[in-house]
Amino acid sequence: MVDYDGRLSSVYTAGRGMSPGEVQRWTAAIAAYMPEERPLTFLDLGSGTGRLTPGLAEVFQGPVYGVEPSDRMREIAAETAAHPAVTYLKGGAEDIPLPEASVDGVLMFLSFHHFRDQQKALTEVHRVLEPAGVAFLRSQFSDQMPDLFWYDYFPSAREVDAAMYRSVDECRTLAHAAGLLAADAPVWVSTENPRTFREAAERLSHRAFSTFEHLPEDELDQGFARLAADADQDPDRRLPVHPAAMLILRRPR
Repeated sequence: MVDYDGRLSSVYTAGRGMSPGEVQRWTAAIAAYMPEERPLTFLDLGSGTGRLTPGLAEVFQGPVYGVEPSDRMREIAAETAAHPAVTYLKGGAEDIPLPEASVDGVLMFLSFHHFRDQQKALTEVHRVLEPAGVAFLRSQFSDQMPDLFWYDYFPSAREVDAAMYRSVDECRTLAHAAGLLAADAPVWVSTENPRTFREAAERLSHRAFSTFEHLPEDELDQGFARLAADADQDPDRRLPVHPAAMLILRRPR
């Protein structure tokens, strides 16, 4: 298991933070699948440092619950992502501290691969969703992995990531077993701002991706040295932006 109470919590904002524009684009993509009436209640499951939690409250104008098992990540969220409509709660995906049928939407934003028991977690998502509620599974999928530029610097990273994530069909099977209706394929969302090689290298240098926790130290040292040298040689080159995959799950009426 990745320890988000240790080093990662101290570098997460620097390495994985989102600009206001990125937050707005994500919440707009989510709102496209939600009813138009307001207020709506949302659960940010695995909310981390609260990157998207206040944005959900702004868009849906109702209470939002950020459920996160890491004490330190929750503390940072309370300090840096406070909002009058947001409540951060200690808890895990397998035992969500909310009543049955209490939320209109659930966001799992790059948290699903950390859930200890993914089947039980989706059963819990079904439990807390209102009938006709919508869950958003933003994840990598092992059969639709993006060709990230930094994989060239860390030879093991692509294989590590592919082993960390499930395929789309595997996620759909788990969702159906939990009583959720899963879309046939993920939707693809473009939200990231384009970055220069230097900007991307600086973000990566914080090692805030959980992938790096599974790589050997010599591979990390060599990869980051090569990355820094290439960034010095070609700092202003614009890197491609890859759309992000998100699978839509619904609780039947």
